[in-house]
Amino acid sequence: MGGDTTSVKLNQVESVLEDLEYPVTRDEAAAAYDDVTLVLAEGERNLGDLISKSSDDQFDSVDDLESELHNVLPREAVGEPYQSEGEG
Repeated sequence: MGGDTTSVKLNQVESVLEDLEYPVTRDEAAAAYDDVTLVLAEGERNLGDLISKSSDDQFDSVDDLESELHNVLPREAVGEPYQSEGEG
């Protein structure tokens, strides 16, 4: 327990959120990610803090939590949506 923090980019956050067992409460999810830094288009945010700002008390799935995360992010932080230009 050395206070290590993990950094994850927004477009990779789903793989981190999959580590939880669902359904999960907001408080449990926030506590689980209190040492994770979310790297955004503009700056960084603490993933646990963002989750704690959610209006939902419980998340039933990774998709549920991820979509709520997008609701609490500042709009400018998201930058480009998930689609990338060019061939897929």
